Amino acid sequence: MAIPGGGLRPRHLLILLAAAALYAASSPAGAFYLPGVAPRDFQKDDELQVKVNKLSSIKTQLPYDYYFLDYCKPEAIKNSAENLGEVLRGDRIENSVYNFKMRRDESCKIVCRRKLSQEAAKNFKEKIDDEYRVNMILDNLPVVVPRQTREGSQTPSFEHGYRVGYKLKDDKYYINNHLSFKVLYHEDQTSPDARIVGFHVIPSSIKHEYGAWDDNNPTAQTCNANIKITPGSHTPQEVAPDAYVVFSYDVTFEASEIIWASRWDVYLLSSDSQIHWFSIVNSLMIVLFLSGMVAMIMMRTLYKDIANYNQLDNQDEAQEETGWKLVHGDVFRPPVHSGLLCVYVGTGVQFFGMTLVTMMFALLGFLSPANRGGLMTAMVLLWVFMGVLAGYTSSRLYKMFKGTEWKKITLKTAFMFPGIIFALFFFLNALIWGEKSSGAVPFGTMFALFLLWFGISVPLVFVGSFLGFKQPAIEDPVKTNKIPRQIPEQAWYLQPAFAILAGGILPFGAVFIELFFILTSIWLNQFYYIFGFLFIVFIILIVTCAEITIVLCYFQLCSEDYHWWWRAYLTAGSSALYLFAYAIFYFFNKLEITKLVSGILYFGYMLIISYAFFVLTGTIGFYACFWFVRKIYASVKID
Repeated sequence: MAIPGGGLRPRHLLILLAAAALYAASSPAGAFYLPGVAPRDFQKDDELQVKVNKLSSIKTQLPYDYYFLDYCKPEAIKNSAENLGEVLRGDRIENSVYNFKMRRDESCKIVCRRKLSQEAAKNFKEKIDDEYRVNMILDNLPVVVPRQTREGSQTPSFEHGYRVGYKLKDDKYYINNHLSFKVLYHEDQTSPDARIVGFHVIPSSIKHEYGAWDDNNPTAQTCNANIKITPGSHTPQEVAPDAYVVFSYDVTFEASEIIWASRWDVYLLSSDSQIHWFSIVNSLMIVLFLSGMVAMIMMRTLYKDIANYNQLDNQDEAQEETGWKLVHGDVFRPPVHSGLLCVYVGTGVQFFGMTLVTMMFALLGFLSPANRGGLMTAMVLLWVFMGVLAGYTSSRLYKMFKGTEWKKITLKTAFMFPGIIFALFFFLNALIWGEKSSGAVPFGTMFALFLLWFGISVPLVFVGSFLGFKQPAIEDPVKTNKIPRQIPEQAWYLQPAFAILAGGILPFGAVFIELFFILTSIWLNQFYYIFGFLFIVFIILIVTCAEITIVLCYFQLCSEDYHWWWRAYLTAGSSALYLFAYAIFYFFNKLEITKLVSGILYFGYMLIISYAFFVLTGTIGFYACFWFVRKIYASVKID
């Protein structure tokens, strides 16, 4: 479709992105799939290798390597290729002893026998207590355990991964040592090939009975083609020191109508999608209605103010007039700690650029969960490359404040925010390392992060700062008086603390519903792929931050208080306080974390997220207010 006027204007781009967001939000998860990933076709008897991932638990939030427990090991353990995002998430993809042949059922196959040592039994019991789950992967599909379908529900539901074991009322621990796999495949009508579209498992605990054991040809009376092993059908295998545990499995292949492009639907479609839709639409209506009302009132009031100010002919009338015009000689006076403000605004622009580009890639389907670790990798790399925007923005603003030490500001921009985040991350990583968890970032990855920071991000910040400082300084629309004007006493509702805290409520209200789903995906091991909703909420957040900051700034200037620079930033940024308060509420009401280290990890990572949210929303509010103040003072006649 040709767009009149020749080029793709910003509003046209916004319309296209909004259309993509609505499509992504309303279409099935599998219909908006990862571009560039080709499906794999398998013929009968082709080798299928099951890979093992981390052991995960929502009670501890500490992932462990699969072979941390005394499971059967292949002759050589090989790690699959990992990207930066997988390492940061604690994923460890390794080969396993579970190997199938395509469309070849196995009734009961013994893998190995393990004698549990004192330490191995202790580890199994601890992981059963903490409700750890085993995660496996076949053809890039995570294994799921079917749940019992609710009455009246036609949609099947699944749990990610299977439990290590369980504990009964007799205080004895039992291990799930038999796995009944089901592999769903979709046949190609024009060829003998088939594609894997589902990977299910039902774990069972069984104490295998056998005579003389032969490692080269293991057999057991409880493991043959005539016996069907199901949960509770046999005597369970207890976890105890010096106990022999025989691991076994069976596999069945089943043809399915599910097409390859829709095979991720069971992972991505949540059972509460209707609640999600209703909540998002409700939030949209409320926020858009409030925003529309605020914008209409502001426009009418401002037009009236500007018309009245421009009609004043004699100086006596101008001196009697009150309002925001009176502070025109001080409104562009540089604030205290102007250099720090430049640093935070530059960092916020860097974060905004990273968020926007990540959203665009996600909307186009490039950050599907099928691309394991892709989202985290994209965010880290985009943050690094957006350093040029941080340097450019901070130096331009610094030059407007008549600053001269641009190199000092550049260094602060390059090191302040990343330094604080890295210090927190290093402390949390030391705690994870102390727990011997696979979630600890290895030294090599830490070194790679340092290289990205010092080798790419810092130089790009300096390049952007150099380019920004070479630009001519931004001219103020009115001149600044040499002597500061005295600020009259302010009403209680215009005091900085109250106004700043009140200003953060509406931006938080725009995102808190979506925040629930994001926190659920992070801390309850669920997939998040509703980027259409997320983009819409992001747009609402931008509009809400801008409007609430402009309104409060207008009231502040009308009361003859011209210290608006920092207040504009903090007004929108205070929504981060409500975000962290909600994180506290979520911790005590939705999570079952009991360990001290796990609690420290949760609050540490939520502090990092809240700090980043503060920088992002504060920058949006600052630039909205900056544009507003320049616009209104350029619209009135100043003698």
